[in-house]
Amino acid sequence: MSSRKPFVRKRYWNEPEMGWYERAYFFEVWRGIRITGGVFLANMWKWMTGRKGALTSYYPEETRADYAAGNRGKHILTQRPDGRPQCVACNMCATVCPAHCIEIDGAFDPDDPAHPKYPSRFEIDYSRCVFCGMCVEACPEDAIRMLKETPDLPGFDRGRMWLGQDELLNWQPKQDVAKPYPVAPAGRPGGTP
Repeated sequence: MSSRKPFVRKRYWNEPEMGWYERAYFFEVWRGIRITGGVFLANMWKWMTGRKGALTSYYPEETRADYAAGNRGKHILTQRPDGRPQCVACNMCATVCPAHCIEIDGAFDPDDPAHPKYPSRFEIDYSRCVFCGMCVEACPEDAIRMLKETPDLPGFDRGRMWLGQDELLNWQPKQDVAKPYPVAPAGRPGGTP
């Protein structure tokens, strides 16, 4: 046999003492049922009278009106006036992303002196994205934004959760960038003849 002492629970000086009311438990159970039932009946009454209560929104057909104005949803790439992406493939968004879900391959266009570097591939893996918005804050060109809407993002196939450059550019095209690039005049390098 071991000569170990039995465990004695430490007693604190401010340990609460339960009175007979708490030790009976019936009164505390009744109090919990009363609170839960009150919330249920209040929400049921709101639903029956058509006021806002604990209602279900039918997601694809209805969008909730009480989303915050700064709600972060689906990403888009902004466009320059010629329709090409505003992105200069600097990889700052991919670097700052905590989920490492952005992949960018850069390419060089010698005919465009104002914007020589562009993404040949820009993809976001929405199965890993945490919608933190850090990519939007890190972008120096205002090339990536997050809109409030999130259509067709939930899915069962991981392959469909990769969004490429075409969908990011053409889903809801935006050309109101904070840092616009000048259009090259005709006859000069980078311009159309």
